[in-house]
Amino acid sequence: MDQSDVRSQRIRNLTLLGAAAIISWWFWKLIAPFAMALLMAAVFAAMSQPLKRWFMARLKDRAGLASMLTLLVVLLVIIIPAIFFVVILAGQAVQISQSVGPWINDQVANPEQLEATAGRFLRNLPVVGDLLPSTEAIVRKLGEIAGRLGSFLVQALAAATKGTVTFFLQLFVMLYAMFYFLLDGSGIIARLKHLSPLDDAQEDALIARFVSITRATLKGTLVIGLVQGGLAGLAFFVVGIDGSVFWGTIMGVLSIIPALGASLVWIPAVIVLLATGKIAAGIGLAVWCAVVVGSSDNVLRPLLVGRDTQMPDVLVLLSTLGGIGLFGILGVIVGPIIAGLFLTVWDQYGEAFDEYLKQA
Repeated sequence: MDQSDVRSQRIRNLTLLGAAAIISWWFWKLIAPFAMALLMAAVFAAMSQPLKRWFMARLKDRAGLASMLTLLVVLLVIIIPAIFFVVILAGQAVQISQSVGPWINDQVANPEQLEATAGRFLRNLPVVGDLLPSTEAIVRKLGEIAGRLGSFLVQALAAATKGTVTFFLQLFVMLYAMFYFLLDGSGIIARLKHLSPLDDAQEDALIARFVSITRATLKGTLVIGLVQGGLAGLAFFVVGIDGSVFWGTIMGVLSIIPALGASLVWIPAVIVLLATGKIAAGIGLAVWCAVVVGSSDNVLRPLLVGRDTQMPDVLVLLSTLGGIGLFGILGVIVGPIIAGLFLTVWDQYGEAFDEYLKQA
């Protein structure tokens, strides 16, 4: 091939590369609103592969039917119950917001009542009594909370109503994409690996890391959060605290915080019960949450997660909280996946440029 042919080939390659970049950018603009739905479809499809293989073995390798049955099981066992749970959770959140407002207003109107109950009890506690602000300061803060509570509730309900259509559209896209990921996931991965300039070992490492982190996140963060939130919520229901599903969910989400976790909710609840004279309920709740709920993480996490994440706890915490901030509740899954891929890519960078780095 002479010089002119080489130059022509370079021009064609650059033109093709530029066209691919422009079209890809526009394509991303088209599918960006559904990026999270597609990612969740990939996550559920990857986690559902053992179930699909079980169906395949019993259906004589009929991939289409096996994929459809797998999708149906995920829909019935996970997605539909999760939707009903969210509905119940939203209802309890509204009830709690509506009940807290009048209670705060009553305390603002009768500050001596607050001082006679919780104030006197808390001021007699060591250390806590010295740090507790004055009753007037507490009343002023409660008044501010009451003033903001109504507007926050109205905005939240408006956002939830507005997002209903979008939610079901995203759900439809996720289920539709999940079926095709189940049906031809290996073919899609093979095509992506063919288009990637990385070598096979690097591509396999990224894919394995994605599956490993996803599995660890689903088994660890979600299952442990469900167990801790369920146990703590049950205790709240038994001692008569309203909104046990709501508070249990909050404690389940907070279980991602090492050492503290659910205690950020149940310790104030114990203090309130003791301050209002419900001594037996307060002591029982404290013992149950400290012993049973607190130890469940230490027992379950090694069994469920093992060495799948290969990430420090602080990185798991930061990536989860950051993921929630960027992507909402789905960030519980997406955040650790991004952190895991981040570590994998930089590990591969260190291996690829090891000689240059040593020289530097």
